[in-house]
Amino acid sequence: MLFNDWKTVTRPLQKRGYNNRVLSAHHDPSPRKKRRKQTVLSDFETGVYRKQELNFALAYSDFIRKIRNTNTGAVTSFLGVARPESASGEKRVKSLVMESYERHANKALRKICDELRAKYRLNRIIIIHALGRFKVGEPVVLVAVAAARRDSAFEALREAVERYKKEPALFKQEIYVDGSSSWIG
Repeated sequence: MLFNDWKTVTRPLQKRGYNNRVLSAHHDPSPRKKRRKQTVLSDFETGVYRKQELNFALAYSDFIRKIRNTNTGAVTSFLGVARPESASGEKRVKSLVMESYERHANKALRKICDELRAKYRLNRIIIIHALGRFKVGEPVVLVAVAAARRDSAFEALREAVERYKKEPALFKQEIYVDGSSSWIG
């Protein structure tokens, strides 16, 4: 049987969900199942990232994925967000700007992680700091710690948070609702 019009052949197949697939003698006529898209997580390492490059939920998921099959009994984390009042507590904050000397900041953050990993015998630690402009309530930093025991996980987390606030070259500017601004030490 010869078909002069390809649509005569394909129209009935389109109605059954085949969408112009080329048929051959070895074609399986059953409709194909849709493949589920797999989310490929990016690898996040300690350091500073532009706000647009960073997804804290994915970074945390990546952290958890990397501690599977380790001797981890506790995971502690800290998510720092832009707060609505100034560091002094005297003014209302409209937004926060984070800047950095990235090379120094990345080196200092890695050093903190290396030292705490050795000191507390951690399975994993990560400090991820975002750079850019943040509205009140937006996440700015993630610190996550995995250890065999909760005591060392909590102690390491506390020390990591205190140290990342002081050691890396990170600069914070608070912009207030009254239009003024201030760089915070």
